[in-house]
Amino acid sequence: MSAFTILGQGTAVPPYSIDRKESVDMVIDHFCPTDKEKRIVPALYRMAGVQRRHVVLLDRPADKSTEGPRHRLMYFPKDADDMGPTVGQRMEEYEREAYQLACRAAEEALETSGARPSDVTHLVTVSCSGFVAPGVDIKLIKELGLPSTVERAHVGFMGCQGALNGLRVAEGFSRDRPKATVLLCAVELCSIHYHYGWNPEQVVANALFADGAAALVGAQRKDGGWRVKATGACLIPDSEDAMTWRIRDNGFIMSLSAQVPSLIETHLRPWLEQWLATNGHQLEDIATWAVHPGGPRILTAVQKTLDLAPEALQVSRDTLKNYGNMSSPTILFILNQLRAQSSPTPCVAMAFGPGLAVEVVLFD
Repeated sequence: MSAFTILGQGTAVPPYSIDRKESVDMVIDHFCPTDKEKRIVPALYRMAGVQRRHVVLLDRPADKSTEGPRHRLMYFPKDADDMGPTVGQRMEEYEREAYQLACRAAEEALETSGARPSDVTHLVTVSCSGFVAPGVDIKLIKELGLPSTVERAHVGFMGCQGALNGLRVAEGFSRDRPKATVLLCAVELCSIHYHYGWNPEQVVANALFADGAAALVGAQRKDGGWRVKATGACLIPDSEDAMTWRIRDNGFIMSLSAQVPSLIETHLRPWLEQWLATNGHQLEDIATWAVHPGGPRILTAVQKTLDLAPEALQVSRDTLKNYGNMSSPTILFILNQLRAQSSPTPCVAMAFGPGLAVEVVLFD
């Protein structure tokens, strides 16, 4: 029986990166008005679990020996009341940078899949960090030379789980279309929503989020590759305020409640066991786990409630450490690494987003 199969993947990050110490130094120098705040910042950044991130707002290597400014934040705050660039200014940055990352990831996905741009019949794009029309999808069609007749869908503003929603759309496009070839591309520029001013919750968000793009090419195949067996979703009850993503005058504001880990511990396992059973599996059958690293405590909560060995989520932890939370592309980075190291299936890919919602994909 045929199923939607990953034929190739690609990833892309901005050319320059910044490590934890450099990030902390920048915050202390420009965003901490008191000594107390300067003492708190290093601990908050350690708790985030990110060692290095790639960001479009860095226009040269983060090398203190380099003359001139190291960080291209749109500007440093003028005073304590300065909340930074407007949404319009941040969207200009998105329009300037997002499509370049998306094209690089998509080009790599096409190359590794063996598909030609002319083979692509359907295009799915995913992004929650910016809005512009014509959007990244149109840029991909023009820059990659995709057919002008390609059918498109965009998954927007669904947060970290967006790529799994996009994968569901891609699978739906290919179902009953044996000749369909689907390109899925997720791109996020989380750094352009860097929060100005002092707010510990937003400092944690500043410490977690990063920029990147990831893409995959898939089609219906009877064997070979990682095949989508099923997709699922669960909205956790009474959790609307646990994770939010709102547009405000000076950027998009992420809110992540301290209750998220406990909500996961309470509700994830009962639902997941039932969902797996409907697809012919038990928890013990799952050989590989691809869990979006929304933060270290989220990974710990998943590991605890599912009774997983520490190494089961190592790729997720390494991705958070080395790339940060890139929102929607992150789960595709993890899948790419798992496939590259020939991890066994069945695999469950999982991500959490505003709702609080859980999205999963089962690969066999």
